Parts: sequence; C-alpha cells; structure tokens
Amino acid sequence: MNFLFQYVLVLADDSLILAQRLSEWAYKAPFLEEDIALSNISLDLFGRATLFFEYAASIKNDDTDADDLAFKRYEREYVNHLLCEQPNGHFGDTIIRQFLFDSFYCLFLKELSKSSDKQLVAIASKSIKEVTYHLRHSSKWVIRLGDGTSESNKKIQESINRFWMYSGEFFMMDEVDREMEKERIGVNREALKSIWLKNIKKVFNEAKVEIPAEVNMISGGKQGLHTEHLGHLLSEMQYLQRSFPDAKW
Repeated sequence: MNFLFQYVLVLADDSLILAQRLSEWAYKAPFLEEDIALSNISLDLFGRATLFFEYAASIKNDDTDADDLAFKRYEREYVNHLLCEQPNGHFGDTIIRQFLFDSFYCLFLKELSKSSDKQLVAIASKSIKEVTYHLRHSSKWVIRLGDGTSESNKKIQESINRFWMYSGEFFMMDEVDREMEKERIGVNREALKSIWLKNIKKVFNEAKVEIPAEVNMISGGKQGLHTEHLGHLLSEMQYLQRSFPDAKW
C-alpha cells in the first residue's frame, strides 16, 4: 500500500464530496446572498479537491490524472468521511454539517501546514485562509439559528442530534494515519479532539444548543464503507464521464 497516496486521497475525497453536496444548493438557498456564499464555499472545496487529486495522481505515477480519481472510481473506492456525504436536508442540516466539518479542518490544516511534505504544506497553507472564512460563516449561522426563534432553535438542535454521530470519525487513526504521523507527514487526529470540542462548546453555548449525550459514533468511510447516500451522489456527479468517457469540450 502506498500510504501517502491513500492519505492524500482521503483529503481529496472529503473536499470533493462535500463540495458536490453544497453545489446542490445553487439557486435553492434561502436568499440570494446565501446562495452566493454556499456556491463560493463549494468552489473553494472543489479547488482544494483538485489540488489534492493532482498530488495524489503524481504520487500514483502512472497514466491516472486528477479527473480519473474524481470521476472514475466506484463507490467502495471513495474514502471520504461519512459526514461529507450526508444529504443537505433543510438549511439548518447543511449548516451543522458544514460547521462540524469546518471546525475539524480548520485545526487539521493548521497542523498539516507543519508537515515534512512540502506539497501538503503548500496546499494546507493555501487552504487555511479559505476554511477560516468557512468556519466563521457556519459558526455565525449556528448562533443565529440557535439563538433565534423557538422553532429555529428546535430545528438546529435536531440537526445536531442527526449529524453528531458522524463527527467522531474525524478523530479515528487508522494504519495510514499512524504511518504518516510516524514519518512526520500527517497529523495526529486524536490530539485535535479536545480543542475541537472546546471550540464546538463555545459556539453551542452562544447558540443555546447542546451536544447530544451518549451517542454511538459511526465510521467506515475511510475503509470504503459508506451510507446509501454516496451512491446516489456519485450517479449524478459521474454521469457525464460514465456516459461519454474521456469526452473533450
């Protein structure tokens, strides 16, 4: 197994799959400014995914390119975290999913920028500014919805209860993570959990919502074990490449 390739692929898939989800909000967001905001965040994530896929393809060192990795793999070959593939649901669902993702990746990318791998450092350093904005955007919405009306508070709490089970997967270290940490390339995910929880609680307290108690965490995305939702997402995302292989504009 090429550990570095697998490590980069997880980062690429996380960005790609969540970007695809956010792109589904185009022309459907609650109002114009938010439509533009979600679209821009989606574009940032697509851009980050491209950088990681290009690096992964260079590591693979064969005829595979970034588009092949993005569009020509089967469901079980994707290694994104399960949170990223969850459906948008209502606006509050999307905001909580994004907030949990942003809160983790803001910490993760800062640590990745200290990697011994220069290419990962370059991608992480470029992405930190973007994810800092993403986190500010999602945090403000969590507070606005949680500390709004009784109805918005109820719905955002239900969203937290729905997605919290997927958050623990971000901090699980598998063989690839441990090897990359050993080589001073990757990040110790477990070490990020305490500060992540502290940041989450700070926003949740202001939003007057709570972390669910006694939740069984669900994992498997990094091993290719996905929820039913990823297959539906891929069928739409890969339609053009599957119908017209290697088509050129």
